[in-house]
Amino acid sequence: MPLEILYQDDYLVAINKPSGLLVHRSEIDRHETAFALQILRNQLGRKVYPVHRLDKPTSGVLVFALSSEMASLMVDQWRERAVEKRYLAIVRGYMPEFTHLDYAMSPPVDKYAKNEVPKPPQEAITDFRCLATVELPVAIDKYPQSRYALVEAMPHTGRKHQIRRHLKHLSHPIIGDARYGKGHHSRYFRDHLNAGRLLLHAWNLAIQHPVTGEPLSFSARLDDVWESLVTRFEWQEALPEALKSITPDLSTDCV
Repeated sequence: MPLEILYQDDYLVAINKPSGLLVHRSEIDRHETAFALQILRNQLGRKVYPVHRLDKPTSGVLVFALSSEMASLMVDQWRERAVEKRYLAIVRGYMPEFTHLDYAMSPPVDKYAKNEVPKPPQEAITDFRCLATVELPVAIDKYPQSRYALVEAMPHTGRKHQIRRHLKHLSHPIIGDARYGKGHHSRYFRDHLNAGRLLLHAWNLAIQHPVTGEPLSFSARLDDVWESLVTRFEWQEALPEALKSITPDLSTDCV
């Protein structure tokens, strides 16, 4: 299937990466044969150059440069923290209205690397906003009800698995997170709510154009799994306005 293109000009292209698709070939999934880089290259008929990453199970905005020179200029924006990133996540439990977390982390150890030495902790900062909550009348854990929250995450640094690890540290792991989450909650969402994916979506990315300096903002609509959960939990009005505008199926007029 062709990838959904959010923006394209002579210098860069932004796509909405689906959950389950690797950005490029990796030792993490040696058996995989499809990658966003390869699919987009074939789709456009030209080389593309990744400038940042999304985890395989994470969906949302992913930007590629169309030349190595543009890739270098764009990577500088990530290095200088001049990029604004916004994610949506569904987490276990009710989170506070706002949380600022400055919690350094060591890079995750690569299980495929031989004799890898753990590295020292690196600065990692994320802001979280709780947008909505829901309580389900099911006993999944030790309580007769189960609570969940819709959260917007705004990372100010770019550490590997930063949002996923920060939410685990706060005891609000993301639903569907096989590495850092709670398996019984993830299994309930998979088996009873038809949501068998990591519920983390990179919904918005704001950068400066590498040539013109113009501010650019890319927003990626929610997939069917997300749409179903937002509707079921009546979270339509809690979504950011820019996201509601590109996801018409979630209009409250249609509920």
